[in-house]
Amino acid sequence: MLQDGKLYIGTSRNPDDTLNKGEYLDLKFGNRHGLITGATGTGKTVTLQVLAESFSNAGVPVFCADIKGDLSGIAAIGEAKDWVSKRAEQIGFSDFTFQEFPVIFWDLYGEKGHRVRATIAEMGPLLLARLMDASEAQEGVLNIAFKIADKGGLPLLDLKDLQSLLNYMAENASELSGQFGLISKSSVGSLQRGLLVLEQQGAEHFFGEPALKISDIMRVTNDGRGAVSVLSAEKLMMNPRLYGTFLLWLLSELFEELPEVGDPDKPKLVFFFDEAHLLFNDAPKVLIERVEQVVRLIRSKGVGVYFVTQNPLDVPETVLAQLGNRVQHALRAYTPREQKAVKTAADTFRQNPAFNTAEVITTLGTGEALVSTLQEKGAPSIVERTLIRPPSGRAGPLTDAERKSVMNVSPVAGQYDTDLDRESAFEILTARAQKAAEAEAAKRAAEEQAAQPDSAAGRWTLPGFGDAPKEASTTGSRGSAPRRTNGYQRETVIEAAMKSAARSVATSVGRAIVRGILGSLKR
Repeated sequence: MLQDGKLYIGTSRNPDDTLNKGEYLDLKFGNRHGLITGATGTGKTVTLQVLAESFSNAGVPVFCADIKGDLSGIAAIGEAKDWVSKRAEQIGFSDFTFQEFPVIFWDLYGEKGHRVRATIAEMGPLLLARLMDASEAQEGVLNIAFKIADKGGLPLLDLKDLQSLLNYMAENASELSGQFGLISKSSVGSLQRGLLVLEQQGAEHFFGEPALKISDIMRVTNDGRGAVSVLSAEKLMMNPRLYGTFLLWLLSELFEELPEVGDPDKPKLVFFFDEAHLLFNDAPKVLIERVEQVVRLIRSKGVGVYFVTQNPLDVPETVLAQLGNRVQHALRAYTPREQKAVKTAADTFRQNPAFNTAEVITTLGTGEALVSTLQEKGAPSIVERTLIRPPSGRAGPLTDAERKSVMNVSPVAGQYDTDLDRESAFEILTARAQKAAEAEAAKRAAEEQAAQPDSAAGRWTLPGFGDAPKEASTTGSRGSAPRRTNGYQRETVIEAAMKSAARSVATSVGRAIVRGILGSLKR
């Protein structure tokens, strides 16, 4: 049932439950994106694993998020569970074999996979504003911060770099506003508080170096299989905004770094975005437009994006229109919104005259789905009710020991596990502030010195006058003071002679002055 150039998804069946035909996804249309939807417990994760395994065997690297830990089993050889054997027999899958797949585990926190990091500069102001839930004014200040960093040669790598830059902007708001635009101190303060919240949520583990290299998630093994990069998201899901922003950043990096390849025979990478609604919930219009742009244009880079979510209404219509390959698991229709979701899902398919699509969606069993993929000339196939094939890898999580063993032999082992803290905005601004403080202290000391009266050492004084230093007598015994007579210190012969001479000079000078004055009066 396996065919070259096509991925086997499962076998469709007729309304009378007889087998119909195999359902395939053509590799050359694998970069035309896709959608996997369905209520909780209907088999979305197994479908994701089946597609990831198939792409890997076809030599296509895969990146996917593991929300509950179940997807980690793709790294281990499958087990002959009852439902697995029964499904393979039920669909007549005679070529079915168990196997393990080349997996690289990643984790933003470095606990269940290799560390994943990005720099603040790579994230950019738009995604940072989304991550911090910033207002329009605050986003404007973030844009100014990035301009200042670019112009001033200040690398923004981690949270402390951005915090230091915001401090600098607050201290020099008046001067910088005239050059870059209004910098409100209140907006800066709000951003600084937002950074503290991010730090408390663990975002400091994500921002920094060494940053993730795109080439490391696009590896192909020596035997020609694509590596499956599995992001551990069990803890990350506690911060859904960080989860959604990280995956969108990764998509943006792929879009910016990869070259144009047109329509290749198979994708260069397939990207599965599980819990996709977290990306679009409360997202501003500009962000949704960014997602739409990336999804529309990244196809020409050879990247296929597959959104996985419970409800097709979770994905905006502008994005939904770009998704050509569809796998729809069962939906419930108890509430008006659920009924609308069923109708929306049914309307997106090319209808099959053999059954009512909207009715079938609500009656699908676990592991069963409505499937429609792009066929020749890129036209969607008629929707078929399909039994999804069982996975070849383990359908369940790895143990901690098994995960550790996989990480130890990983091709990126040791490359991302140690933090790198090179000189960046924080160190540069700290050095400048210290240098400025030292210069200010030196200037202040000089001003204080200039304001003080001249010291005695810098003036000429007559002996015995003013603040000339008093020297201890050397005529008396060592350590004793000069002798006193009747309470007064006795003058030495030299001191008496000097005072007498001084009096004589003063008297002569005084007489000369008097004669000059009287003489002038007489004239």
